Amino acid sequence: MAHSLIQRRREAERARVEAYELSLRHVSQRTRPPPDFETAIYDARRGFEADIVRDAEAWKPRMKTRDAARLRLAAARYLFARYPVAEHLEHIWIDGAGLGAGEIHLRKRWYIAAAGGGSLYAAGAAEWLSRKEVHAFLNPLGSVGFEAAVWQAIARSYANDPAVAMRIARTRITQTPRAQHRFWRDVVRFFCAHPTTVEDMDDFHDYLADCHRRDPEYTPKGRSLISLGRQMRDWHRDLDAIARIEAARRRAEAARNRARGLAASPEQIEDRWLGVAIADWSWTTSSKDRAKREEYVVVQLRTAAALVAETRGMRHCVATYATKCIAGHASIWSLRRRASGDVQRLLTIELDTRSRAVQVRGFANRPPLAEESKILERWAQARGIMLL
Repeated sequence: MAHSLIQRRREAERARVEAYELSLRHVSQRTRPPPDFETAIYDARRGFEADIVRDAEAWKPRMKTRDAARLRLAAARYLFARYPVAEHLEHIWIDGAGLGAGEIHLRKRWYIAAAGGGSLYAAGAAEWLSRKEVHAFLNPLGSVGFEAAVWQAIARSYANDPAVAMRIARTRITQTPRAQHRFWRDVVRFFCAHPTTVEDMDDFHDYLADCHRRDPEYTPKGRSLISLGRQMRDWHRDLDAIARIEAARRRAEAARNRARGLAASPEQIEDRWLGVAIADWSWTTSSKDRAKREEYVVVQLRTAAALVAETRGMRHCVATYATKCIAGHASIWSLRRRASGDVQRLLTIELDTRSRAVQVRGFANRPPLAEESKILERWAQARGIMLL
């Protein structure tokens, strides 16, 4: 049945009203909950109740923010702070992502000590910083993070130029584990005495970290930037050589697996070549004084890293024999002397497939010394090696 004009107008008006009300429901804001002050004060005081300087129940902040992190910082300031402190100390109340529970507790403890007017040095900073460095840590140059402030403070105790300390605070040194603090302090002292760019210091970082990993007593002290740079370039060349040898070893292993009808994944391929079935050997000199005893060992080199280290330590080209070793056409051995905790490389030996010592070389390709030849003969007799 057809509607009259008046009815159609009324229906159109109702439709417009409904559409308008629907749009209002879509754009109208929901009522936001008030700031959660109780949770903020609870999170801030938890674990540090003995350090509170104000009554938590009396906290009546005039804050509109609902950001839990900002509320937590405000609560910490109210509960613990008698004095303002630098931003890097306060940041732990805002964000502790990526930090362990122990580190979070330490940083909060340092904040409470500093903001409460106590001695940060006595609160635990003495383990890593001197009194002078604690003062620098509390008053950093520029806007820096917590770890950057620590290393900037250390650098300021060694460098007269503030710019040097600020550059060090922007390097990867600030990301190093605190357990290695003593070593990296020596590194910072070195860079304060030999200033360079942030980029150069970051380039040195991986090399120095590897030196410390291989020798915990390593220190850059007594070196120059030039000598350190030369050593770093040698290290990079060694890494490249290891990578090439490893690639060749994986290809050879994969080819052998294919020939045997195997489909080994890269994870199943061992990290060393097979070598020859001759056991390593050792012999200890006889002496009543154990401290004077010397042990001679002959070990087979079956990894790229071992071969390149032998090349670097003995100053010869044995690393170029990697292809022969991987293919099983030769094996490389190292004669070493151990005494008083030190290990000295003496000779590098190449054996062919018939267990014949076809090459024996000392440092920089020198021939064996008489004493070394006697040790070599003992090894050859014990392992059935033919000396040519």
